Amino acid sequence: MPYHRADTSAQADKLSGIVEESDLYEGFAPHVETSEIKTLDFYNLPKPTGKEPALRSYTEIQQLLQLGKKHIVKSILRENSWPINSPIRSQLWPTLCGQHLTKQNMLDGFYWEMVHQVFGTTELSEKPIMLPAFVDATHCLPYHLTATGRAVADRIVNVLGYDCPDITYSPVLYPITSLLLHFMSEEEAYLCLAGLVGSKEKTFINQTKLQHEVTWKTVMQIAKKHAKSAVAYFQRICPGQKLERVFMDWCWWILAGLPFQHLVRIMDCYFHEGIKVLYRIALVVLNLFHKECQSNNEWSPDNIKNDIGNALIKFCKKIPVSPAKLLHAAFSIRGLSTQYISRIFIKTEMLLKSRSVLNSGSKQLIKSRSSDNLPTSQSQVNIQMMSHTLTIRELFTLWSWLPVRITMYQPVLLYTTEEHGCSLTTFYVRVEQHEPTLLMIKTCNNEVFGAYCSSRWFERNVKDDKGQRQAYFGTGETFLFSLYPERAKYPWVGIEGDRDLGHSSELFMAADSKMITIGGGEGQAIWMDENIRFGKTDRCKTFNNPPLCPSGDFEIRVLEVYGFVGI
Repeated sequence: MPYHRADTSAQADKLSGIVEESDLYEGFAPHVETSEIKTLDFYNLPKPTGKEPALRSYTEIQQLLQLGKKHIVKSILRENSWPINSPIRSQLWPTLCGQHLTKQNMLDGFYWEMVHQVFGTTELSEKPIMLPAFVDATHCLPYHLTATGRAVADRIVNVLGYDCPDITYSPVLYPITSLLLHFMSEEEAYLCLAGLVGSKEKTFINQTKLQHEVTWKTVMQIAKKHAKSAVAYFQRICPGQKLERVFMDWCWWILAGLPFQHLVRIMDCYFHEGIKVLYRIALVVLNLFHKECQSNNEWSPDNIKNDIGNALIKFCKKIPVSPAKLLHAAFSIRGLSTQYISRIFIKTEMLLKSRSVLNSGSKQLIKSRSSDNLPTSQSQVNIQMMSHTLTIRELFTLWSWLPVRITMYQPVLLYTTEEHGCSLTTFYVRVEQHEPTLLMIKTCNNEVFGAYCSSRWFERNVKDDKGQRQAYFGTGETFLFSLYPERAKYPWVGIEGDRDLGHSSELFMAADSKMITIGGGEGQAIWMDENIRFGKTDRCKTFNNPPLCPSGDFEIRVLEVYGFVGI
């Protein structure tokens, strides 16, 4: 019998903090082996006294999301410990994932059309299905899915691989698929994954080997600051082992180690906030494990020094805190802002990229599809045909400065003053929905410079929780460059270290109906007027750049803006 979200609609809004034994499994989908789901000892708590606040309903959360009050929803998801069997997740999870969906053409029946294209039928095969190459065969975690549920998970990841050919390595995708299927139908699970994979604003699932490597190295760097004692302890008891080997498996501490009850509550927050939730959980796991190592002989140095990674997973399987306490500890970590994480991530990616250029022959390094991060022959042809500013030599230089993941895509000219005229209004119409963009300026004195802009120009219209437009937007991936007469790249100053540089160092992009600005703080790196005719360039704190042309003021001969096909 098909499983439909609507069947649990009434149940989802009538929630109670008390779990009755008779309806322990009411919230699960039919393809779940509910007899395997066990409660833990610390769930045998005293019954509520009546003073506890009532758990929020799905309808309340849905209304808040419709009003754009995502910050309030974030707090609710963190604080409301819905029972493991709560039917709320059959509606909540699809709604949370659906807010990240970028492909708006996924109408009713889209998934089943894709299934028919891939398999020639919508009937579920009794024979095993070969999984896509991006799946890690050693971590196809089914959790409590039945044999049918596992076959459904296999089919979903195959269809996703067909629909998203840019996914080349994604070991966590299968476990996330399995978790989704515990609370919803096959089609809903696919749409949830499409939202997570296609999200532009937040990262949920890594999709390439490079992203995977950058992520675990980012976790390691963050741990050196926020789980300093634990990291120092590991290095002390096993000096012969590389710390990298421990952190390479960080996601499996959570996905393969933690009890199902903990995982479900983590997913409540993860589907709204993104991968940073998992970062926080990993730090708490490290600190808890270190604490246990000091007092519990089971985790003595002699018992764990030969394989700390495996010991961490074993520890997680019997973690001594409840899901609520685990989340509370995770969200109590201070100084772990999204901008801080982004800075570490971008810095790590740049280091890996520079090492790849220097050691292109190493087998351990990850290359983009564009062969050593150089533009493909098609990219070169595209630029030659479109550009009034770039020579091939300059193109090669600029391409080497781009984020690795971007080099696999083909550039497309979105806007040029030569063809579309000199109007900021036209600029926004043609450019504002694209992310990222490459902005190129050629002056009347033949200077060539510009900026890689990491965020959509449409974000100039985004309002904060108070209804006010943000003056500046963008991320630390934005950078400036000069190609003639000087050839130089000016990255964000925050990449150089972990210290707090203040607000003036994070003024990446700004725009309104009268001007465009890139970089700020004691000057603007690039400023252009509404007619895209005159501009000025100064040193700024965000990029610590010199003026990009000697005179400071310039007249624009050509402005070109490029996007990238397939992003």
